[in-house]
Amino acid sequence: MIGRLHGKLALKRAPQVLVECYGVGYEVDVSMTTFYQLPEEGGEVSLWTHLLIKDDQHSLVGFHSERERGLFRQLIRVNGVGPKMALTILSGISEPDFARCVQSGDVSTLTRLPGVGKKTAERLIIEMRDKVQVAPADHAPSMPGTIKPPTAHSISNEAIEALQALGYKANEAERMIKSLGSTDHAQSAEDLIRQALRNALS
Repeated sequence: MIGRLHGKLALKRAPQVLVECYGVGYEVDVSMTTFYQLPEEGGEVSLWTHLLIKDDQHSLVGFHSERERGLFRQLIRVNGVGPKMALTILSGISEPDFARCVQSGDVSTLTRLPGVGKKTAERLIIEMRDKVQVAPADHAPSMPGTIKPPTAHSISNEAIEALQALGYKANEAERMIKSLGSTDHAQSAEDLIRQALRNALS
């Protein structure tokens, strides 16, 4: 079992990164919450990981904190919630906000996440209520992160592609980015994704 990776962040393209450890590059899927907290490419990074094993492939999911990995593992035990949906949930809502939704029975907010219907939201609330709690110190911004300079690649297209990878349909992802207005002054794709996800839950 690969439980943690420490190495150089060789590639950073939401929602996947490449971590080089002693000459071996590991492709890792991450939530956007984790993605926002990563250093720039070439920087040193440590990720808690969960190994997914299927008949035709092995894949790694990475997390900035052990707490986020724990929540991911709890989520994939919920009937009807697979790894992709679990990452989508962790990308679209912070751990404190998710806990508040579960404890307050807020079905409406949960159903704004892509792929989460009313029945799934109700199941999450029932099955996760005893597993999450709202901590008094949980007042940090939902989507922390750093801003990097834009690259030659269109940041709007990169943001749309990332939203699609998170479970949004192509037309939904495009609409979410266009609803932000002019993106000429956006400094990064992460910035656009963060704003789009916030707006989706507002």
